[in-house]
Amino acid sequence: MRNKREDIGPSVLTRWIATLFGSPWFEIMIEAWKLGHKIIRGLTDEGMYEVKEYESTLELQDKTGKKAVLRKRKKVRYLQNNIIAYQDYGWGDGDYFLDYRARPGIPVDRYKLGYKTYILLSLREVKNRGDIDEFHIQWKIKNGFLKADGFWETDVSSQTKYMKLNVIFPKDRPPQKLKLVENNIRRTRTLDDDAKQSLPDGRWKVTWETSSPHLYEHYILKWDW
Repeated sequence: MRNKREDIGPSVLTRWIATLFGSPWFEIMIEAWKLGHKIIRGLTDEGMYEVKEYESTLELQDKTGKKAVLRKRKKVRYLQNNIIAYQDYGWGDGDYFLDYRARPGIPVDRYKLGYKTYILLSLREVKNRGDIDEFHIQWKIKNGFLKADGFWETDVSSQTKYMKLNVIFPKDRPPQKLKLVENNIRRTRTLDDDAKQSLPDGRWKVTWETSSPHLYEHYILKWDW
């Protein structure tokens, strides 16, 4: 004959677990653990700054894809004290970072890590938490877009509030097909004619924008032309 305690035990335990998981206190405990985890980790994921606005414009200057220029505008708010430098980076086919210009900041170092090239900008002053800077950066690209299909990739390496991507095509070679790829989540969307506009000088401008883009996501604007 089985012991009555053996029959009662599992049933009582099951009810106790169900009660625990259904209790609002369980949810409070979970949220408290998440908060504690963030406190323990400190600001390691916060970074040196957050991006309030980011806009990049890639201008394809001839129909062969041999000449292009990239312009970036990034408005940042510093999240730490005693910041004296800002790090820019880029990658791509052909020769890039030609005739590199930036303001504010003076390029003081350049190095390659993996497929990315990094440029260190000295700010020539000390920035503290809450300070805001707006960076205007541009460089030329040679022989970077020679194929019938092209793409421009932007990755989100800092918390970003707003992002806008532009590609300008020459008058005599407009884009034919447009897609936006979110690489990490493996999502592709086709951009319709609303994303494309004709400029007064006859060139074509493609625009895609989003609020609060996903951190560490790689956004790839693809086209046939």
